[in-house]
Amino acid sequence: MTAEPTRGPLAHRLDDIARIATATGGEVVVEHVPFLAQVDLRLAPELAPRAPYPLPLAPNTAWEEGPRAALWLGPDEWLILGPPESQGDILHELDTALEGTHRSIVDVSDNRVALELGGPRVRELLSKGCPLDLDATSWGIGSCAQTLLARAQVILHERAETTGILVRLSFADYLVDWLLDAAIG
Repeated sequence: MTAEPTRGPLAHRLDDIARIATATGGEVVVEHVPFLAQVDLRLAPELAPRAPYPLPLAPNTAWEEGPRAALWLGPDEWLILGPPESQGDILHELDTALEGTHRSIVDVSDNRVALELGGPRVRELLSKGCPLDLDATSWGIGSCAQTLLARAQVILHERAETTGILVRLSFADYLVDWLLDAAIG
């Protein structure tokens, strides 16, 4: 007997997520990224060069290359992202590179659900519920922010082709409902 593969915390909402693309004529497409690796790093900023990848020091910026991303969350806090279920690798990389330093490295992968939004109307849709100025002149590739989206706390991450949204698991269903409603309305 083989075990059924794990499908992610929003597996029961995949039809609703797909309806967003239908409702927008394909101009907003949402994808659930199950089990995205997320590791919270607290470290004195002057020690950032010791990290195994660049940690952005400018507020609300992100670094991304290949399978890794580092999002600035505060003057001494970053969220490191990696491929699904790679948090063990990230923890090891950070522990090895930062050995002997005062730091906090915590796996928070189960804390948030990851969605990726793509298409030409993503910013328009998000602006219906987000207080940030999402105009391309102020919000571009490499931007990230902790903010509210439809009154739910989220982290937005602007990437080359998509906008990533990280939302707490307890608000994930609510956010899918809001995205669907905002897409229809």
